[in-house]
Amino acid sequence: MVVKLSTKTRYGARAMLDLALHYDEEGMVSAGEIADRQDVSLKYLEHLLTMLRSAGLVRSVRGAQGGYTLTRPPAQINLCEIYGAFEGAEGFAECTTNPEICDRTGDCATQEIWAQMHAVCMGLLESISLEDLAQRDRDKQAVSARTG
Repeated sequence: MVVKLSTKTRYGARAMLDLALHYDEEGMVSAGEIADRQDVSLKYLEHLLTMLRSAGLVRSVRGAQGGYTLTRPPAQINLCEIYGAFEGAEGFAECTTNPEICDRTGDCATQEIWAQMHAVCMGLLESISLEDLAQRDRDKQAVSARTG
């Protein structure tokens, strides 16, 4: 079984990881730099950054020294927040967060499973900070540098 993530969520997480990896550097990170490093089209990335800004996860500054940065340190942003910026707060099945839409709510055995699955997945994403993800990336880069 495959639970699929949207392209927005996957690419948005990569953009957030990029910002986390460059968080301690002075200044802002341009969308063009992120797009180049993450191999994402600039136009699509700008759309994702707008969504992340609306979710309160990034801030932007216009101008020559402008760009994007995280609104909080990477250790204070978890993957569930990033997921929520793109996928929303609904469960994997709409009936789990909006039971009145389904006539079978009281009799449906699968609804409970979808709700539990969502809770487990969100719990995992809440337990992983952007700093944790950045450290995983740094560790992978170090291994690649030693073996490559």
